[in-house]
Amino acid sequence: MAKLYFKYGAMGAAKSAQALVTRYNYEERGMKVWCIKPAVDIRGSKDLISSRIGLEAECTPIEASDDIVEIYKAFKVKPGVVIADESQFFSPEQIDQLRELVNITDIAVLCFGLRTDFRTKLFTGSARLMEIADSIEEIKTMCACGKKATVNARLDEEGNIVTEGRQIELGGNDRYEPMCHRCYSERLITPSMDRGCQSYRR
Repeated sequence: MAKLYFKYGAMGAAKSAQALVTRYNYEERGMKVWCIKPAVDIRGSKDLISSRIGLEAECTPIEASDDIVEIYKAFKVKPGVVIADESQFFSPEQIDQLRELVNITDIAVLCFGLRTDFRTKLFTGSARLMEIADSIEEIKTMCACGKKATVNARLDEEGNIVTEGRQIELGGNDRYEPMCHRCYSERLITPSMDRGCQSYRR
């Protein structure tokens, strides 16, 4: 029986790389895979899923007004698997559409993305996935101190943590740093401290 999967992790957890490896594994078994991502993700090419380690694959950019079920129905040869990257940027309605795809077509839909934003608040797409996914799995990455990172800290040009601003602001290692919550809290208290948390330096 097919499922709706949500595989989440902090930035730097190689989520896109895992999505692309998953795509390869399905295609190696002769299955047609449909890769999608929200069109708001304009890093690199709009119609590519790409990872920091160099893997990439073509995908369909999904606009905020798109109905994913209707796009799927338009395929002459229906994909047997859907892989969605940056799923946190989908609307709750589009997450419901992915849920509907699983229900009506009995295909697997695998969503990869962040759980929370730079303020440690759930993205709306991720919140809906946490509510209705059949399988929820954390993809782990590490903080500079060696503990598991759970926070996607947004940084300013001086390396200080930013706690205000738009929820969606695209960026890479120059703008975000994965941290454990203890390091995140310590950097908020002592914003001028060197990179890496106090607990790491003790």
